[in-house]
Amino acid sequence: MASVAIRKLLIISGVPIDDVTMPEALDRIEQFIAIGRSTGKTHQIATVNADFVIKAQDDPELRRILQESDMATADGMPLVWGARRLGVPLKGRVTGADLVPALATRAAEKGFSIFLLGAAPGIAAKAAKLMQEHNPGLKIAGILAPPVKSLLETDPAVLEAIRAANPDVLLVAFGNPKQEKWINMHARALRVPVMIGVGATLDFIAGVVKRAPLWMQKTGLEWTFRLAQEPRRLWKRYMIDMTGFAVFFSRQWWVMGRQATPKAVAGEPLLPFSEIVLVDGIATIRVKGRLDMMNVAAFRAKTQEVLAVTPNIVVDLSTADFLDSSGMGALVHLAKQARDAGGDVVLSAPAKPVMTVLSMMRMDRFFEIRVAADALQPSNTPGLAKTQMVGQWAVLKMPRHFDNTTSQMVLAQGNTELTEHPRIVCDFSSTVFVSSAGLAVLMQLNRQAGTVNGEVRVASCHNDVLRTMQLARFDKLFTLYADVAAAIK
Repeated sequence: MASVAIRKLLIISGVPIDDVTMPEALDRIEQFIAIGRSTGKTHQIATVNADFVIKAQDDPELRRILQESDMATADGMPLVWGARRLGVPLKGRVTGADLVPALATRAAEKGFSIFLLGAAPGIAAKAAKLMQEHNPGLKIAGILAPPVKSLLETDPAVLEAIRAANPDVLLVAFGNPKQEKWINMHARALRVPVMIGVGATLDFIAGVVKRAPLWMQKTGLEWTFRLAQEPRRLWKRYMIDMTGFAVFFSRQWWVMGRQATPKAVAGEPLLPFSEIVLVDGIATIRVKGRLDMMNVAAFRAKTQEVLAVTPNIVVDLSTADFLDSSGMGALVHLAKQARDAGGDVVLSAPAKPVMTVLSMMRMDRFFEIRVAADALQPSNTPGLAKTQMVGQWAVLKMPRHFDNTTSQMVLAQGNTELTEHPRIVCDFSSTVFVSSAGLAVLMQLNRQAGTVNGEVRVASCHNDVLRTMQLARFDKLFTLYADVAAAIK
């Protein structure tokens, strides 16, 4: 099976960005396809611009999807400028509008098939025709422009058409954040090797929307060209994006950029970690001093050795005093690899300066963080807690992450309970993340409860979970109770 190179990630305003060139991005996609063909694993790719970053600040689900993506390229010049300002410059910019045509060429050369989903009626078909004209032999597995529906109301026929076509690459043009959430929601069911949210890229290819001249793209003025074409639709978005990005980035620069990585002192060791300790299948790595661009390569190499032994890792940050954007990116990539392998990464006892950075970047929601160095067993354990009865209500304890990996377990357990107890309270007190896949399962359980004169209630949601439900207008469908006691009254 093909192996994927170690990612060089930067974190900008809480969103990961891969430091890749266009050829490197295409090579990685080729590796993803090889892995997906042999294992059924889906790889999600995002092309990130300032709009993504701003939306991710207020959308916990989008933020988590981007943090767990398999590749996130810098689509917008503000990200390139921001990385340079933080002292961790990117190799370049890989936009969706450039990546898709380049991928079409690579696909024609390698025999990969592409499925186009979304955009306005006729746009995807025109884009496909033009891509085939430019790349003879390109396999278009299918084209669909389904009617606009809410994220939780996907037509099963759309999923069946994609499965039947069995493409290597699925391009989803629903716009951000819907396309990213749709991909994440259906990845396990579709098992397409590579799925990419492409926004307006198909409109560019079809010629419906013109791209700015190359000099404007390189100088970061592409947004002015787009604004001139669609002022009524885009002026508010660009105003919010520019203002919001400047605010969030300034906070990061104030904490990180002012502590630019010092030059190495002759004879000074660059290793940011001490001895690796392995006890009962859990590896502990203690980070010392700074984890930044000067030594992050050594840290990444060592973590690959650790992952070859166990996916359950504790990173002890009690003696760390600084993380830059690349150091934080190394931790995010480590967590991604560990979770893909069935384990997890726990951050232990972060010193105050490090905890400040983690909180500011909202990475305290991505990682499990323990304030002390004891009880370090990662809590990413399979299965669900036993249902408890409180009066006539069955109280179902929801998992820490209620997403597409746990939603089917919840559905099965909920259905089992409904055969005997038509009234269920879903207790979210231990849940730190919920995705659209989880919300869809709650709707399904509630519909089934209704067939037996029952009801499903939701209680004890933390802020991020509550915000995800509000963005999906879920609070219009369910009454969200403060706690279990209130829900069973």
